[in-house]
Amino acid sequence: MSRRAASVAVCIAFVTGLIVSLAVRPSAREVRVEAGAAGPSVRWRLPLAFGSHLPALGDNPLWVAERIAEASGGRIQIEPFEPGEVVPTFSIVDAVRDGKVEAGYTWLGYDQGKLPASVLFGAVPFGFEPWAYAAWWYEAGGRELAEEIYGELGVQPILCGLIGPETAGWFRTQVDGAEDVQGLKIRFAGLGGKVIQRLGASVTLLPGGEIFQALEKGAIDATEYSLPNVDERLGFDRVASFNYFPGWHQPFTAAHLVVGERAWEALDLPDQVLVELACTAGVIRNLSKAEALQGPVLAGFEGKGVVTETLPTDLLAQLRNVSDEILAEEAAADMDFARVLAAQREFGAVYERWKNLAYPRADF
Repeated sequence: MSRRAASVAVCIAFVTGLIVSLAVRPSAREVRVEAGAAGPSVRWRLPLAFGSHLPALGDNPLWVAERIAEASGGRIQIEPFEPGEVVPTFSIVDAVRDGKVEAGYTWLGYDQGKLPASVLFGAVPFGFEPWAYAAWWYEAGGRELAEEIYGELGVQPILCGLIGPETAGWFRTQVDGAEDVQGLKIRFAGLGGKVIQRLGASVTLLPGGEIFQALEKGAIDATEYSLPNVDERLGFDRVASFNYFPGWHQPFTAAHLVVGERAWEALDLPDQVLVELACTAGVIRNLSKAEALQGPVLAGFEGKGVVTETLPTDLLAQLRNVSDEILAEEAAADMDFARVLAAQREFGAVYERWKNLAYPRADF
């Protein structure tokens, strides 16, 4: 064989081997620890606040866990558990704090009852757009505040998911003004629930998996939960005809990986960095996927008889005013809440000038 022919044969063999290796690459759930992989093996249980079958809202922690397993050569295995399988949906941080599980993936606003400032890390009525929240978290002290506040519980919070506005809600009847909110039985979470309750609604908090049945049977008249694609997956469009916007109560929704202090400190520094990198990648992927999915879903609502509308301007103004009142009251009652809110507003005031100059309004 000539030298040229031999070289060609070697190249063909190399390319063929590469293609085969990619074709048989195992998924993260099948990754085995590679021989010689550095560092100790890690096994964490990860209860989820949202069902993993929900695109953008619930599947993001699966993606993050898979990336961590692959990047670690299988040494770090994080096993997700569906809502309620291991611990109650609203008690994930408690379970992590108490050492019942090593970590959890949740919305920090569920801690509002025992940790008032927590909700500001999850969503704020009429607050940041998701990219502004990310800027505040990573570059303007948000992360440090969360680590300080949750550190007192022995919990390490890591921003790990981020999506855009929820819908304002699904309603059985049309909403023409504040009078239509009075006496309304509605599922609502976070500070938004306190706001709409002050306008006369009867508010209850239900996990995502219980909402459809409550709405179908008339236990509630309306609900908010998440993005249009998530709400459609849960079937809200089959039992409520009016879908209102904008998501004034949650312009951003942040999800966090919460890790117990003992489990976090047991990681080598390179493994801590790996987990943080995977979560940071999860944030941008999560937001990108969430934004990409909504247009097609909204386009399909008309054929289902769903009416998508914007809340009346006067009602939005009332919601804004009451939101400001609630935020002021919460800040007066809790020092940490006041600190976090002040930090967000300080950054927001500086950021607003850039935002208004750099991004043209749709109605310019």
